[in-house]
Amino acid sequence: MDVILLERVAKLGQMGEIVHVKDGYARNYLLPQGKALRANEANKKRFEAEKVYLEARNLERKSDAEKVAEALNGQSFIVVRQAGETGQLYGSVSSRDVADLVSEAGFSVARSQVVLEVPIKSIGLHNVVIALHPEVEATVTLNVARSVDEATRQSQGEDLSTVQDDFELEPLPEGEGFAGVDDEEI
Repeated sequence: MDVILLERVAKLGQMGEIVHVKDGYARNYLLPQGKALRANEANKKRFEAEKVYLEARNLERKSDAEKVAEALNGQSFIVVRQAGETGQLYGSVSSRDVADLVSEAGFSVARSQVVLEVPIKSIGLHNVVIALHPEVEATVTLNVARSVDEATRQSQGEDLSTVQDDFELEPLPEGEGFAGVDDEEI
């Protein structure tokens, strides 16, 4: 199905372009979301008549997104989760968790705006991209740790994802092997 894009759509095209997409993508996503119109003569004329309004609306949304991106870019959020000694989480941190954290901090971010290729499944510092507008992105840092104390240690540069032993083995006295047996007897 050919559609006229009413706004920039990532990996598809710019506003005003006529692109060919699969029928289901157009019917289930682009048309209901108001991101496109069917490419027929009546809609082409309608788009040309509303083009100035659509461009103004797009610029307004973009400028709002840039303001939010300036405030959000570089922010750090602490996520406390249970994890094993090797640093593997007993669950994961998903895009919903990230959206909730950012929203609690006073920013208006939807779950669909969080760009997370795979869920976060280990402790450490993770950079997460938030697409506030098709042309504006912000990057936040998630500090995933087992406790707030560990999160502060991680933020100072300490690596907690490896197992660290709190004890040191003492060397055996010269000439002694296992349990007091001389090396020569073995």
